[in-house]
Amino acid sequence: MGKLFLVPTPIGNLEDMTFRAVKVLQEVDLILAEDTRNSGKLLKHFEIDTPLQSHHMYNEHKHIETMIERLKGGARLALISDAGTPAISDPGFLLTRSCVQNNIKVECLPGATAFVPALVNSGLPNDRFVFEGFLPVKKGRQTRLRHLAEESRTIVFYESPHKLIKTLTQFIEYFGEDRQVSISRELTKMYEETIRGKVSEVLNHFEAKPPKGEFVIVVQGK
Repeated sequence: MGKLFLVPTPIGNLEDMTFRAVKVLQEVDLILAEDTRNSGKLLKHFEIDTPLQSHHMYNEHKHIETMIERLKGGARLALISDAGTPAISDPGFLLTRSCVQNNIKVECLPGATAFVPALVNSGLPNDRFVFEGFLPVKKGRQTRLRHLAEESRTIVFYESPHKLIKTLTQFIEYFGEDRQVSISRELTKMYEETIRGKVSEVLNHFEAKPPKGEFVIVVQGK
């Protein structure tokens, strides 16, 4: 039997790549990448010449059987996403589940994940929290927000810049304008910043300053 390695990659700052991650990517037989163009730049930077293959949400279903056969044949594969830890709002779960079902070893390296620094520096309780990732785009969105309005734990979301205003507006509708939030953007990058305050205050900030970059939203529980 081979082995699947889940390898986190930097969410912005290349200095966050671990020595162990580089070593694993150098030694495996194949690297499965969400976007080979993006990952190709990362591998070039760390002088990693391991073969690279595309593995993303649109092709992972049809590739899993082939990957399982390679792993059963003794291959050592690494899975990486564009940024952060595989399977956290990125491809990775389906292949990992299939490996577990086929008694193939899976090893996940520790490393970068955007929601952890955003949660820790939010100033909101982080002893108990719930990670929601991206809210549904349309179907089920309002139902999910109604349910989360009663959540007592700190809630963590991912959001894109073009949906941030809509999401904050809906937070006011479902959570109330005084609910505390902390929004981190461009974590580990040059223009990293965190905006904290009531939902209404943070919404006013981003209405005056159009959102750019990738966002992690941390919301106070009820």
